[in-house]
Amino acid sequence: MNSFFEFFRFEGFDPLIEVASSYAADIDGLIWLVLLVVGFWFLVAEGVFFWFILKFRAQPGRRADYIDGKNKKHKRWITVPHLLVLGFDVLIIVVSFNVWYKIKMDLPENPDCHVRVIGQQWAWTFQHAGADCELDTADDIFTVDELHVENNKVYHFELQATDVLHSFSVPVWRIKQDAIPGRSITGWFQPTEIGEFDVQCAEICGFGHSVMAAQVMVEDAETHAAWVAENTPVTEVAEAAVEGSAAAPAPAGMEDR
Repeated sequence: MNSFFEFFRFEGFDPLIEVASSYAADIDGLIWLVLLVVGFWFLVAEGVFFWFILKFRAQPGRRADYIDGKNKKHKRWITVPHLLVLGFDVLIIVVSFNVWYKIKMDLPENPDCHVRVIGQQWAWTFQHAGADCELDTADDIFTVDELHVENNKVYHFELQATDVLHSFSVPVWRIKQDAIPGRSITGWFQPTEIGEFDVQCAEICGFGHSVMAAQVMVEDAETHAAWVAENTPVTEVAEAAVEGSAAAPAPAGMEDR
């Protein structure tokens, strides 16, 4: 089944929405599997239906038959398709559970970095871990409606909401996770494509819901390191301290030493 999902990573295949995370193709593969299975049985059912209409249509001199459903020959038209459909249902359940487990339950250990995502009416606040890749330290970087991550790195995110129910959605990553007030929900992602992508709120959260959009910047290692260095508060504090010490007057009695 992994080879089925890998089809959605082929360069020759152009999905409607770009595949830009490590598990985006798994989501697409599951959706296509459901579409193919349901579409196949829809066509079969419609084909049999129209065949019955043509075969048993009213004709002069033919009397209608009363079918009570007790004849085994007639019952097979129900039981056999029913068992086949159940078999495909089990297939969909097994595949969907594997995808769900991979994305929602099997949280990667020892991620490369952390980020906190906070939804409020009507903006996203992103708390980036600084160079130490740990949250709630002095070098954390805060931005509004702009998330910066490094390509191919595994991130843990903490999702929170300050007021009402929001939903953190990054279509190219196939992420859609509700943000619930009073809870901190942990998830993960691994970007696989460099670029600038949309972040949206997928849950109606008030009259400003339609403008609650943001951008995620997926950068290469050099570009991301430069952004972190430029925006780290600790660097700014250190520079201010150095400038302040250089400008401070020397203590009395020390001028000639």
